[in-house]
Amino acid sequence: MVRKQQIALVGRRIRQLRKDKALTQAELSGRIGIQQSDLCRMESGEYRVSLETLFKILKVFEMGVADFFDESASGGLSTEEHRLVDAYRALSPAAKQQVREFVRFTDQQRRKVRRDIKR
Repeated sequence: MVRKQQIALVGRRIRQLRKDKALTQAELSGRIGIQQSDLCRMESGEYRVSLETLFKILKVFEMGVADFFDESASGGLSTEEHRLVDAYRALSPAAKQQVREFVRFTDQQRRKVRRDIKR
């Protein structure tokens, strides 16, 4: 059972990365030299991803094995979300405060719209 969950986790991660890059299954499968139907089965967890195929996928997404699995284990943050976190960490303390204030403001606006819709 654990093995099937691991295979499914890898497939979901590949799908997430593919969608983050706005690639179709046909485009990604063409880049890595496999059939689109095989990629579909990998993404759905029906088919185990070979190491050779995984390395080709990682090359397309310009990432290492550790990044691939770390992001899978880190609550499913997308590549873009990780880039945002990295960019935030590089900001000065004053800039970080501005970002936090903007996020709070945006969240308040979102909540206000929800309340208005419910009325």
